[in-house]
Amino acid sequence: MCREVSLAFHVERKKMDEEVSKCDVLVVGGGHAGIEACLASARIGCRTVLLTMDPEAIGRMSCNPAIGGTAKGHLVREIDALGGEMGGIADATGIHFRMLNKSKGPAVWSPRCQNDREWYSREAKRRVFAQNGLIVVQDSLKDVIVERRRVVGVVTSRGRRIACSGVVICGGTFLNGVMHTGNTCQPGGRFGEGSSNGLTVKLKQFGFVAGRLKTGTPPRLALDTLDLASTEVQLPDDPPSPFSHQTECISNRQIPMYLTYTTPVTHDILRSGFADSPMFSGRIKGVGPRYCPSIEDKINRFEDRERHQIFLEPEGYDSNVAYVNGFSTSLSADTQSKAIRTIPGLEKAKMLRAGYAVEYDFFPPHQLEHTMETKIVGGLYFAGQINGTSGYEEAAGQGLIAGINAALKVRRKEPFILSRSDSYIGVMIDDLINKSTDEPYRIFTSRAEFRLLLRQDNADSRLMRKGFKLGLVSDQLIRRLEEKESRVNAARELMDSQFITPNEVNGLLEMLGSPLITEPLPLSQVAKRPEVRLRGLLQIGRIISLDPIRALLTDEKAVERLEIELKYEGYLKRQELQVGQFKRAEGTPIPPEFPFSTIKSLSSEGREKLNRVKPRSLGQASRISGVTNADLSVLMIALMRDRDVPRGTQEEVKSR
Repeated sequence: MCREVSLAFHVERKKMDEEVSKCDVLVVGGGHAGIEACLASARIGCRTVLLTMDPEAIGRMSCNPAIGGTAKGHLVREIDALGGEMGGIADATGIHFRMLNKSKGPAVWSPRCQNDREWYSREAKRRVFAQNGLIVVQDSLKDVIVERRRVVGVVTSRGRRIACSGVVICGGTFLNGVMHTGNTCQPGGRFGEGSSNGLTVKLKQFGFVAGRLKTGTPPRLALDTLDLASTEVQLPDDPPSPFSHQTECISNRQIPMYLTYTTPVTHDILRSGFADSPMFSGRIKGVGPRYCPSIEDKINRFEDRERHQIFLEPEGYDSNVAYVNGFSTSLSADTQSKAIRTIPGLEKAKMLRAGYAVEYDFFPPHQLEHTMETKIVGGLYFAGQINGTSGYEEAAGQGLIAGINAALKVRRKEPFILSRSDSYIGVMIDDLINKSTDEPYRIFTSRAEFRLLLRQDNADSRLMRKGFKLGLVSDQLIRRLEEKESRVNAARELMDSQFITPNEVNGLLEMLGSPLITEPLPLSQVAKRPEVRLRGLLQIGRIISLDPIRALLTDEKAVERLEIELKYEGYLKRQELQVGQFKRAEGTPIPPEFPFSTIKSLSSEGREKLNRVKPRSLGQASRISGVTNADLSVLMIALMRDRDVPRGTQEEVKSR
């Protein structure tokens, strides 16, 4: 497979050298954001170039070889529903699937899978090289050519000038990247790969503001040196739930992962290395992710904790490498090795590679529109960690939206913008633009105020038709979606109209500890009880009235969708009303050049934040950190001078 990919690349590079000095959209970086951006652009019909320092690194999983997780799994399902690739690649290469948070409500159920690291990258490269209209070029970006505040081309490090109308920069951790391990530091954005230098200075010349952030990765261990019998086995789901709506089932062999814990001795050894820590000594200036802290940060912040979870995750079927999830660190290699061997099951562990921290440049995302286009330079888009985010999934979601909008702008079509009321992608982008990014941003279900409507199971119903209109989703998938929705709706009507008698259901209710019924009730009313599972109800064989419903609900996903809609009907209707209020506030526009500075009644902080973000609606203004309800009232009055504002909008904005 690797030889085939390399051959394909050399063919494309030859084609590039001979033919291309111009394209429609140029994407910089072959990580998870860059993959989605270049594929979306090419599929919409734009001649697209992917510029990458190393084509063999396309789709490389820099940190944990895993996709999904809490809220991140929602992002992957949404990316797939819109026609993106991450979910399909994850399904094709997954070796351990689990649905997280199943003990809680369906709003927070989140799919996650562990992947074969090398296989994931190979599959990503295969899909990139197979895409018509997309050419991969081995080079790096040196300069962006701008005329009249619009992109007209780029200059590469090899001196190549490429004319283009859109540029999507997906720089990852490579912009002035520096890797730290103890007292040792060296340029680089990832182990074994160099950094990209000079671009930050060029972008600052256009007026962009830049900052510095930090992320980290744990050591890698030789799997055959671990005593896995001393750890807790973590089994995958059976059957596994795929990410992609195109995947019928997961056929890959599933393997277990393993759980162990640090000890007080581990913590003592780690503390002994704090003097050489680049984080505590101040050599690292960038802020790291609060929700994925290094092991030294954990034991420093939570001194009363006697142990922390450590997950041992094999990196593939044929790999002898174990990823030590929960042990991200930039301490010296000697300290890491000594501490690792105090953890149960790791007493004889051989460290193949020390953990390290990466410090890199980013551009605070208040400088973006919701299309991911920069406000300063037209046709220039940022996606991924360049915007201060963490995680493959967050990067892929941004890359998809940036690639779509770059292509739409080239083709002179209306921009594509997702709202926080219809997707987690919309929540993420809106948060990035309106809230301060003092640390790497990570998506959570708690960030979505309409999370019961934005579940992972209904991503197809929410977004697939949008992807179809963009030309990214096939007719076949839309027909399959419509058929599923039709069957679920028909089953719902039957559940409301068909009655079940006490004799038919009381046996099941008694077994479940649910109150018995004394008169016939609609099936839907019984199914709404928290103790009753719809699948169990449908399995009562002697009830003939259930046969038409059984015939409609032929797969578990349809049963799950209907059960959620039945049990949470009241909550769903309430959130739909809240979405209506949200949309009315979003429908009160603010002109692009609105003079916030001239409104003297605004607070100083409110005026500064409004000028910085330049919100496009009253609803967006209400979500900017530092803008108070008093500021919103003043802004409402100022807007009313020019036009009528819908009655009730001000109260709705304040209530949020």
